[in-house]
Amino acid sequence: MLRIGFVLLLCIGFGCNSEKSDSAEVAGFSFEGFSNLFKEAALPYVLSDTGLLNKKDTASIRSKEFEKFIPDSLKKKIFPKGSKVKYYPLAKVKDVEGETYFIVRAAAGSKKTALLLAFDNAGNYGAAFPFLIPDTDPVSSQVSSIDRSLNISRNITRKRNNEILGEGKDVYVYNSGAKTFTLIMTDLLDERTADLINPIDTLSRTIKYSGDYVKGKRNIISIRDGRGPKQAVAFVHLESNDGECIGELKGNILFTSSNTAIYRQGGDPCVLQFTFTNSAVTLKEEQGCGNYRGLDCPMEGTYTKKKESKPKSTNKRKPKK
Repeated sequence: MLRIGFVLLLCIGFGCNSEKSDSAEVAGFSFEGFSNLFKEAALPYVLSDTGLLNKKDTASIRSKEFEKFIPDSLKKKIFPKGSKVKYYPLAKVKDVEGETYFIVRAAAGSKKTALLLAFDNAGNYGAAFPFLIPDTDPVSSQVSSIDRSLNISRNITRKRNNEILGEGKDVYVYNSGAKTFTLIMTDLLDERTADLINPIDTLSRTIKYSGDYVKGKRNIISIRDGRGPKQAVAFVHLESNDGECIGELKGNILFTSSNTAIYRQGGDPCVLQFTFTNSAVTLKEEQGCGNYRGLDCPMEGTYTKKKESKPKSTNKRKPKK
């Protein structure tokens, strides 16, 4: 009878009672009940951005205690402020002598992401990690995986018209002693071409500091109009050591003062500060942007604004009569 009562409590706490509303919240956390929500997956485990976005909702994880495992700093980087995030079990993978990893789909409105949570073999929580965060770039695709050695890889491929423009990969491992995920390898997107392609070149440039800022032939900061007066789109490309060290980033920036803007995106640890004058922009890496550059390519420096070439007039002067 005691065993039956315990199972019923688990069902109430973790949503196996189909009559309970999916939005219901319950207190308490049981590692066993939580673990039973997930199907065990064989290694290697692979999840693509399209696979994540096309996943159908299952019974949500309704434990209020579980939500405490997701740091506010992580949620704020991924979801807009005030979002009500729901969590759904995807899969779990086990290391017989070590940790169990749980892959959880987190969703709020149209925003969806996959998180990875590590627990030790005694059921103690370790850390949470942004496993896969789909972007809105139509030419990029992302695949995240966990191999048989429990290395966690996040891969990105950029392709246009079936031609691969570049591929990159970050590899992480879980440090159980420090209870954190550590980056052990970065393979930056290999996008070296004879000509430097500016992906935002055709966007409008009506705001005060729009234009191209350069330093040498292969270093550029391009600024174009954003969605509102306090937003802009930025493209940063830098190269050093004869092209051996390359960094590149594209994204929205937000003006925090009349001449200062910040790049900060949900789920992205990188933070860049842009300080403008009428003739230059100074770039400062406020927080680590290692995912976008090599070890010796800090996103720093002052770039001079390039003068725009004025179109030649096609109006011919009429001869005097």
